Amino acid sequence: MIDNATLLIGIAFSGAALVLALVIGWLNSRAEIYLIHGATGIGLVVLALGALGVRGDTYSVLSLLIPFPTLLAGIAYVYSGSRLFNHKPARPALFVGAAAIITTAIPLLLGLSGLGTLMLNLCAAIILALCGVEFWRGREDARTAMAANAIIYGLVAASFLACAIVLLVEGQWVLDAPPDNLAEDINSIMSLVGLTGIGAITLTLHHARAARRHRMEANTDALTGVLNRRALFRRFSEDAPATGLAVIMFDLDHFKQINDHLGHAHGDMVLMRFADILRDELRHSDIIARLGGEEFCAILPGRDRDSAGQVAERIRRAFDDLALPIGSEKKTATVSAGLATAGKDETFSSVLSRADAALYKAKQAGRNQVHIAPFRLVA
Repeated sequence: MIDNATLLIGIAFSGAALVLALVIGWLNSRAEIYLIHGATGIGLVVLALGALGVRGDTYSVLSLLIPFPTLLAGIAYVYSGSRLFNHKPARPALFVGAAAIITTAIPLLLGLSGLGTLMLNLCAAIILALCGVEFWRGREDARTAMAANAIIYGLVAASFLACAIVLLVEGQWVLDAPPDNLAEDINSIMSLVGLTGIGAITLTLHHARAARRHRMEANTDALTGVLNRRALFRRFSEDAPATGLAVIMFDLDHFKQINDHLGHAHGDMVLMRFADILRDELRHSDIIARLGGEEFCAILPGRDRDSAGQVAERIRRAFDDLALPIGSEKKTATVSAGLATAGKDETFSSVLSRADAALYKAKQAGRNQVHIAPFRLVA
């Protein structure tokens, strides 16, 4: 059997390799702060375990006062990284870490090395369990990987808890040598396996999230957050059947005047406000795209002509009610819309063309209105 000190040094080397991988990942994606928190945390754990591994049989209070708080600080940073991964603030994790360090340091300062070791294991178990909870709660992001990470954190936390329970049962409040029992051996092995597994899964989650972000950026209009033209026509090719679809084309009226009189920044704000109205008024199953400039398109599956017309009119009124000003003439920004519903065996390009023609008629008729294309005649 490998002795406990050798296992600790092995964990330290494994952690050092993981730190390097996380730092490289962060250098390639500086916005992902959770990577640097994870790297910092594991780096501190590496330092603490390295110090504990080379101390030999020495178990004085002085030999523990630095490694124990360093280990807990590292685990706290790992916890803050897991919170940041779930888009939560890191500060609560750092408060938890500070409380754990104080709870462990007090008995050590009183000369109770055994009690201090017990508190170290108990606090580490609690913080690691909290890491597991974070990944379990966020498993919708990537169910299998997040659940696996949560389970591994839970197992490592359980091994630390077992070490605390053994010390509690034995009642050894002062130790003159490192604890040597089955729980400590299992804890060392679980920490090594857990560190490797958690690191590999975390890096996999990072790359998967980065890939999803790149796909989203390629398919999303950067200003408004809705689909861009390319994404829309990738989803609905020109020859795709459009049965059951209602298509609404929107065009903001006098948009050039907004840019000319108030500047492009104000024009961008108007576009974003209109996109917000589309999101508010449409269902999650509906599809919104910005085709370019001030032109938007909404695809409404399962809507008939009348209900789709009511939706288009509701959107028009909601935008009109904003009364966004245009220049010094006290005009307000409005929107025109053209609606077409797909006929039997009609293609997407055909119904889109009819919606665009209806939009043109709405513009010709005076703008700020909805024009509905007549039913398609079946040849």
